[in-house]
Amino acid sequence: MRLILLTLTLCVFFLLGWWAFGEGLEEAWDVDALAERFREARGWAWLAGIALLVADLLLPIPGTIVMSALGAVYGVWLGGFIAAAGSMLSGMFGYGVGRFFKEETAKRWLGERDFQKGKSLFRRGGAWVVAMSRALPIFPEVLACMAGLLRMPFGKFCLALACGSVPMGFLFAWIGALGTDYPGWGLGFSLGAPAVLWGAAAWWGKRSR
Repeated sequence: MRLILLTLTLCVFFLLGWWAFGEGLEEAWDVDALAERFREARGWAWLAGIALLVADLLLPIPGTIVMSALGAVYGVWLGGFIAAAGSMLSGMFGYGVGRFFKEETAKRWLGERDFQKGKSLFRRGGAWVVAMSRALPIFPEVLACMAGLLRMPFGKFCLALACGSVPMGFLFAWIGALGTDYPGWGLGFSLGAPAVLWGAAAWWGKRSR
């Protein structure tokens, strides 16, 4: 019960930022307007893009708009690489925030039973959830923090994170490079591709062992 309550509390925490500022930010940060700002400072715009994606962990920054703007400025391949790197760094930072708290603190918050239950869940099926959550709002930040708090193996977390971040980064960079709106099938791709990639990675890991 405490595990569910903590997860919901984190969701509410991140939602509060969107309720307070999200709508205004989306209106102010139009893809074309942000891409124009990036073009004006092309030499370091990649760094600004990564910083914005990492800041999305704490601030209501529309990450998909940032990724599309990177694609518009740098093209599909370089823009996609930068977008994927920013998404991965954001996830790692969230994992670090969760891992910052000692195991004893996590147990005090969750109780011994819920802590062990959550730890087991993240070790068994957490990678699927981490990979597929990157295309969704709010959940990537929450799950990254919970993965760190519940001691999900870092290597496994990073691999799952890459399986979700890379397809999403390149997809939105492609959308930005072509100047197209978000297509209906894009969400399906950004959810399906991580599942396929993680499934292949998990199969290869078992086969190697």
